[in-house]
Amino acid sequence: MADSLLAWRPDGANLVACCDNLPELAALPDGSFALAYLDPPFNTGRIQERQSIKTSQSATGQRQGFKGRHYDQVFGPTTSYNDVFDNYWAFLWPRLEQLWRVLSPAGTLYLHLDYREVHYAKVALDQLFGHRSFLNEIIWAYDYGARSKTRWPTKHDNILVYVKDPANYVFNAQEVDREPYMAPGLVTPEKAARGKLPTDVWWHTIVSPTGKEKTGYATQKPEGILRRIIQASSNPGDWVLDCFAGSGTTGAAAAQLGRRFVLMDQNPQAMAVMRRRLETKPGATPIRFING
Repeated sequence: MADSLLAWRPDGANLVACCDNLPELAALPDGSFALAYLDPPFNTGRIQERQSIKTSQSATGQRQGFKGRHYDQVFGPTTSYNDVFDNYWAFLWPRLEQLWRVLSPAGTLYLHLDYREVHYAKVALDQLFGHRSFLNEIIWAYDYGARSKTRWPTKHDNILVYVKDPANYVFNAQEVDREPYMAPGLVTPEKAARGKLPTDVWWHTIVSPTGKEKTGYATQKPEGILRRIIQASSNPGDWVLDCFAGSGTTGAAAAQLGRRFVLMDQNPQAMAVMRRRLETKPGATPIRFING
C-alpha cells in the first residue's frame, strides 16, 4: 500500500487514518503505545445516525427557549454507520489481539462497550491479558436517552480496563480531575476543597446535541471521559491509540494533555469530522492524514 501506517514512527507526526484497522494494527511495531482506548461498534443491531444542528438566537426564530428567547435552527449533514454484525466476536477478537501486542510493557487498554457485549468481553480479555491483569470495570452513568417504561431505562456504558503487566503499569492518581464529596461536611475543609479521586462510577453527561463540543457525529463521546482516562493511564509525550476513533475525541483530549496519538476509522464521514476538529486544535499539530 502506497501510504500506510507502516510509515508510522515514534518520532513522527500525529496520525489520523481512514482505513480497515486490522491490517494497519498488524503493521504497527510491538510495544509502541502506552494507552489504547477502544470504542468499537456496540452491536446494537441498527444503523447509528446523528444529524448536526446549529442554533442561533433570532427575533424571528421558530424555536422558543429560555426566558422566551427565539432561535433559528440550521440542520446540517447526517453522519451514520452500520452497527449490525452476524458474528461480532469474529470481528472484534483479532483486533483485541493486535492491541495487546502493540501495548507497551506498562500499557493499559480501555474497552468501551455496553450491556450487550461487555460480559463476553470480560471473558475474552481475561483469556487474552490474564485474569490478574483486570484493573477495573468503570461504569459511565449519564442522564439522557432511554425512556423505557417497561424496564429500567439503560443509562450507563461499561469500560473494561486491563493492564499488560499487573506489577508494572501507569496510574497517575494525582493527575486526574477530582470530584466534589457528596457529603463534604464529613471530611476536613482541606479535603472538601481539594475534592476526591473518582471511583469506578463516573457521572458525566453525554455530549449535548446543541453544545459547543458537538461534532454531529453519531455516538460521539465527551472529552471529559477521555481526559480522565488519558490523565490516569499515560504520561506527557506518550503515544495513545484509538482504532475506532469516530469523531476524534481521543485525539482532541490527547492533544490537550500533551500526548501524541494515532487515530483510525473506516468511515469517511468520521475522517471528515476528525479533520475539521483536529487540524486547528491547539497541541494536535503536526498531523498526517491518510485517506486509505
